[in-house]
Amino acid sequence: MSSIDHQLKYQQLKHYFGHDGFRALQEEAIDTILSQRDLLMILPTGGGKSLCYQLPALLLEGITIVISPLLALMHDQVQALQTAGIKAAMLSSMQNESEAKEIYRQLYNDELKLLYVSPERLNTSSFLQTINEMQISFFVIDEAHCVSEWGHEFRDDYRRLGTLKENFPNIPIAAFTATATQKVASDILTNLRLHNPHLIKGTIFRDNLFITATARQKNGHNQLIAFLNKHSNDAGIIYTLSRKNTETLATFLQEKGFSAKPYHAGLSTQEKNTTFQGFIHDTIQIVVATIAFGMGIDKSNIRFVVHMQLPKSIEGYYQEIGRAGRDGLESETLLLYSAQDSFQRERMADEMPEGPYKNNVLHKLKQMRDFAYAQSCRHQTIAAYFGDTIDTCQKKCDSCLAPEIEKEDITELAQKYLSTIYRLNQRFGKSYVTDVLTGQKNEKIVKFEHDKLSVYGIGKDETKTKWHLISDYLLEINALSRGDYKELLLTPSGIEILKGNQLVMINPQRLITTKSARKSKQTDTIELSFEDQHFETLRELRRDIALEKGIAPYMVFSDKTLKEMAHTLPTNKEEMLAVHGMGEVKYSRFGEAFLKLTQSFQ
Repeated sequence: MSSIDHQLKYQQLKHYFGHDGFRALQEEAIDTILSQRDLLMILPTGGGKSLCYQLPALLLEGITIVISPLLALMHDQVQALQTAGIKAAMLSSMQNESEAKEIYRQLYNDELKLLYVSPERLNTSSFLQTINEMQISFFVIDEAHCVSEWGHEFRDDYRRLGTLKENFPNIPIAAFTATATQKVASDILTNLRLHNPHLIKGTIFRDNLFITATARQKNGHNQLIAFLNKHSNDAGIIYTLSRKNTETLATFLQEKGFSAKPYHAGLSTQEKNTTFQGFIHDTIQIVVATIAFGMGIDKSNIRFVVHMQLPKSIEGYYQEIGRAGRDGLESETLLLYSAQDSFQRERMADEMPEGPYKNNVLHKLKQMRDFAYAQSCRHQTIAAYFGDTIDTCQKKCDSCLAPEIEKEDITELAQKYLSTIYRLNQRFGKSYVTDVLTGQKNEKIVKFEHDKLSVYGIGKDETKTKWHLISDYLLEINALSRGDYKELLLTPSGIEILKGNQLVMINPQRLITTKSARKSKQTDTIELSFEDQHFETLRELRRDIALEKGIAPYMVFSDKTLKEMAHTLPTNKEEMLAVHGMGEVKYSRFGEAFLKLTQSFQ
């Protein structure tokens, strides 16, 4: 690249995107594309993948075709580009006939720099014939992990993108994804038939994400409320396993005073769109969703992600928590899990036909379960899964911050529980075993004469809740398994414990019930600093401008830009242009209103 090109690259970076420099690996990716070489970039969410192809699109002759899997994602990215003064459009089912004709007119007249399309549209012969007449600078394949059958979001239409090289052998392809194991990356390269590709892989470590995983107590609602109380006014996503759970939990949160809405595939299109737009425009704080929500979100100021049950794979989990903190600011994730989650996931997998795919699903589930129960660094474990090696995060996960706690020996309690299961001929589930153990006198126990067993009532000195926690832990450590009807079964490990050949040690905090751990709610009023007050006032202005322009607030300015404004309080245009994310285009559209406000803070 010539010195003039180098200078132009930085001029365009500042003018359109408001940045003075690049994040790690961005410039390497941009230069690869500018040199007309194929590229596969694996960069965590929040690393700035979009800029890696949007800036070269401005610098190269012709139009860049971006293939993206979700309409909502394409719509938001196009709107953000247009807000920044960049000529971009999308072709999808969202447009009517006249709107589509106008986009084709712009396309034929070389008025566009980026065109976003779905893989389904790209694979049609009519569209391929249309763009065959255009000058294409390069193709972009976003969410490239969808190409691989070993990935967690495999799509047939993405697999067919391998024909791009047949139809356009001389046009470079730049593929991007946030997550790919070595096996998935190899599959992407093979199926897209990339020629001498440059592979750029960023570190998996997200240093602005704090990760916590802890055992769920009952339905986890009290744990969730305690977490949300730390995030008042923050935007976040809560993932649940079923449609019913999303609605139940959203209603519960509404009753607790939170701005929350459910989102799942069973809702009407209008309901889903209303919730999506409310979340994007900051009028809804929390979305409680199945995994049907999230992949297409370009919202940068999501501050937390919660999983109420165990995800099905580390890839999916990492993608989902990656939606928090895309702007680089501190964000938090919480995973609540129980042994029941694994059982439910395994039952779902049992319905699949036998073969490599089913084995792969079960293997991924085991790895996810091991991650949840592990006491080692969360970030390090995730990195290792994706073939990356990092040091422990030291202070960015619950495991690294947890003090060294002396474990408690609960072997005798475990033997009582296992012995009860054995005496019941391994025919009953957790609740019934606990009832016998604690000496309950219900109709079923009397009918089966289980009140006459030697184990009847031997655990009455402990609460039923504690026995349930012990049961969950025995399932976690594979001392127990579940049968087809949820009956508890002894494993070889459980038999060794029962014989006294194996100890059962546990962190004593795992046996503290929600009720005993609950603390009184704080009622102290927290004074906001001047900087925080300025930030909130700037957010109000951003919201008003976004409403007037009909765009999402983060498209005006990110939280990171507003926080820097609140800290530096620019007094003139030059100082305002020095703020991160404030380019000439954004300043001409919105900057003066914010400048007047920061001047008033002086």
